[in-house]
Amino acid sequence: QVQLVESGGGLVQAGGSLRLSCAASGRNYSLYTMGWFRQAPGKEREFLTQISESGSGIGYADSVKGRFTISRDNAKNTVYLQMNSLKPEDTAVYYCAAREIGRPKYDYWGQGTQVTVSS
Repeated sequence: QVQLVESGGGLVQAGGSLRLSCAASGRNYSLYTMGWFRQAPGKEREFLTQISESGSGIGYADSVKGRFTISRDNAKNTVYLQMNSLKPEDTAVYYCAAREIGRPKYDYWGQGTQVTVSS
């Protein structure tokens, strides 16, 4: 199992930047695909980006492509989400998640961190 704890959320003005971190504990962190999701009030959870176990495979949702960057440091058991050019519509609770190799779904989730972008 993997336990995930996000940090780095907060209040930022539109056009600003934030860097989220997700620290993982447990066994075999480097064998998990890691993803970031968000959920705004009244909306469904939205996939943002994911990074493969080695870091070589990365994908982004169109809504964040070119503005957000995912990375991971397997030595530190941490995945990051660098968010630039933030917009008020990026306001949401941001979650990291882990998906074990060969499994179709993300099985492990953090508690979330709030990001608020003011206009």
